[in-house]
Amino acid sequence: MQVTPKPVLNLIDEFSRLPGIGPKTASRLTFYMLRTGAEQAQSLADALSDLHQKVTFCSRCFNITEADPCAVCSDENRDQSVICVVEEPLDVLAIERTRDYLGQYHVLHGAIAPVEGVGPEDLKITELVERVRRDAPKEVIVATNPNMEGEATAMYIRRQLEGFGVTVTRLARGLPVGGDLEYADEITLSRALAGRSEL
Repeated sequence: MQVTPKPVLNLIDEFSRLPGIGPKTASRLTFYMLRTGAEQAQSLADALSDLHQKVTFCSRCFNITEADPCAVCSDENRDQSVICVVEEPLDVLAIERTRDYLGQYHVLHGAIAPVEGVGPEDLKITELVERVRRDAPKEVIVATNPNMEGEATAMYIRRQLEGFGVTVTRLARGLPVGGDLEYADEITLSRALAGRSEL
């Protein structure tokens, strides 16, 4: 005999599929939603629906956006001669919080990770090379995470951009090795941007 109603079990199962959410947290979230009432549950459902219906990727930098091109790419006041390459859209938010970087972005949507079956062809590296060929920026800042995958991705990008006459730099080592950009504080990120070095 099943004691817990199927809709409750289904929501627990869906919550537990999210990264960082185990079965206990999924259960707590589900029972919280039961207590809050239909209005908050509907607000959550609407927000999830809007996420997939209204958010897309910028055709130029591949960051998340509601309009194509995104706000950064369409801002004429931003420096068009510098492109900061990051792994994920969350990294763009982290760098923007510093208010120190006023150039363009390019989001790879991951890093080279052979163990996980992620190769260069699975990322937006080809699009980056084409963008550098087309737009001829002065500098490409490789701001991948300071871990093995991020380093491998940075070295691959440097090799791909050889011969284009673009300076390829890497964020300074103010960032902790093995850490992710999205968890770094603004001061650390500001110093890393200011002290970037050529690859």
